[in-house]
Amino acid sequence: MIKSDFGVIGLGVMGKSISLNVSENGFPISVYNREFPGEEYVVEDFLKTNHSFTNIQGFTELKSFIDSQKTPRKIFLMIKAGDAIDQMIDQLLPFLSKGDIIIDGGNSHYLDTKKRFDFLSSKGINFIGCGVSGGEEGARSGPSMMPGGTKESYNQVSQILETIAAKDSNGKPCCTFVGPEGSGHFVKMVHNGIEYAEMQLLTELYALLSTTLNYQEIAQYFLEWNKGELESFLLEITANILQKKEGNDYLLDKILDKAQNKGTGSWSSIAALNLGYPNTIMSSAVFARYISSFKEKRVVYSNQTKKLSDEKLSIDIESIKKAYQFARIINHQQGFALIKQATDVYEWNLNLSELARIWTNGCIIRSALMNDLSSLFTKNEDIIDDSKTFKFLNQFENDVSKTIQNAFSKRIALDSFCSAYNYWISMTSNKLPANLIQAQRDYFGAHTYQRIDKDSNEYFHTNWKVK
Repeated sequence: MIKSDFGVIGLGVMGKSISLNVSENGFPISVYNREFPGEEYVVEDFLKTNHSFTNIQGFTELKSFIDSQKTPRKIFLMIKAGDAIDQMIDQLLPFLSKGDIIIDGGNSHYLDTKKRFDFLSSKGINFIGCGVSGGEEGARSGPSMMPGGTKESYNQVSQILETIAAKDSNGKPCCTFVGPEGSGHFVKMVHNGIEYAEMQLLTELYALLSTTLNYQEIAQYFLEWNKGELESFLLEITANILQKKEGNDYLLDKILDKAQNKGTGSWSSIAALNLGYPNTIMSSAVFARYISSFKEKRVVYSNQTKKLSDEKLSIDIESIKKAYQFARIINHQQGFALIKQATDVYEWNLNLSELARIWTNGCIIRSALMNDLSSLFTKNEDIIDDSKTFKFLNQFENDVSKTIQNAFSKRIALDSFCSAYNYWISMTSNKLPANLIQAQRDYFGAHTYQRIDKDSNEYFHTNWKVK
C-alpha cells in the first residue's frame, strides 16, 4: 500500500472512531495497538470488521507502523492520559525524525502537555495537545477539536483535522488553532467543567420537577424548551433518558445514584483556584458528584432525618425555565472568564469567539447559547458585559431565588443553582463584607489593609486590641 497520511495509536472506542473518520474522508491511515493480554487481536479484529475501508493499514509493531507513514509523520495518540502518554513518547522517539508531529488527543492535563511540548521541542519533534469532544459518535462523524502547539505544526495537520471535524452552521470546521503549547488541553478542560455544571443543573431540575411531575411530563417540557433558546445536546439527551423504559419501569429508577467522574471537572476548579478566578458552579457540580458517592452514609443519615409531608410542590414552570436560563448563562460566564484569565496569565492570546464557534457543533456542550456567544465575544470579553445579557439576568434574578426557595422547602439541594445565584448577587453588589476579612487578617497576621478614605496605594496596620 502507499504511505499513509496519518497514524493513530490506540484502538479503543475513540481511536477506532477517529480512524474510520479519517479513512472515510479519503486519507490513507495506519493504526497501531499494542499486543497485550486481552488485546492480542485488537488490530486484526478492527481490520476484519472494517474490511471495506481499503486505505487502512494495521500494525502491532511500532517501527513498522512509523515506517508506513509519509514524513513528516503525523501520529495521533488516543490512549489513556497520564503516564501512558510519556511511556508511549519514549517508545516512539527512537524511530522518529526531526519535524515529525505527535498529537495527544486524550484528556491530558494542560501543564503536563506544556512539559511534553518543551521536552519534544528540544528533540526537534513537534507536539500538539488536542482536546477532542463529542464522544464515540462525534469522533466517528465529526468531533469538535481544540489543538494547541505551534501554528507551523498545526498547519501541517490542519487539512486532516479540519476535514474530519464537525461543521458549524456556516460549514466551517469546528476545529481551529487554539494557541501555544498546553492551551488546547486547557480549553478542553474548561469545556469539561462547563459540561459538569450543565449536567448538574439538569439533574437539579429533574430532582425539583419530579416532586410534582412524572418523567414523561418532565421530558415533554424539556423537549419543548429544546425547540427554542434553551436548545442543547444535553437537554435533548436528558429528555430521551427520562422516557426510556425497561419493561414497564423507567430505566432511570434502576440506576444507582452514585455519580462517577474522570477528574477533568476538578482540574478546572484547581486551575481556577490557582488563577484566582471563581468557577463556583463547576466546583459545586464536582462536589455534588462527590457527595453522591457516599450512598451508604446518606441512607443512614436519611433514616434519622425528619420526613416532610407528601404534599406536592406548587410548580411555576415558566419561572423555573427562566431560572435555568439564568444559571446556564452564569455557568458559561464563569467558564469563558476562566479561559480569559488563563490567556492573560500565560499570554496565550486565545480567541473566545472562535472557541465558542468550534463548540457550536460536534461537542457535548453544543447549544443555541453557544451560537449566540460566538457573536457576543466579537464585541465583549465577558458575557455579562453585554447589555442585553445583563438586563436579562437582572430581570430573572427573582425567578432563581423563587426556584431555590421552593426546592429548599422540600429539602432538595440545588448546589449549582445556588452557586449561580450567589455569584450574580456578589458580582452585582457595590459593597461586600470583605472589609471584615481584611480587618481579621490584619488583626492576627498584620497583613495590612487599604482604606476607602485614603489613596488606593496606601496600606495600614492597626493594633486591634480593645483596652
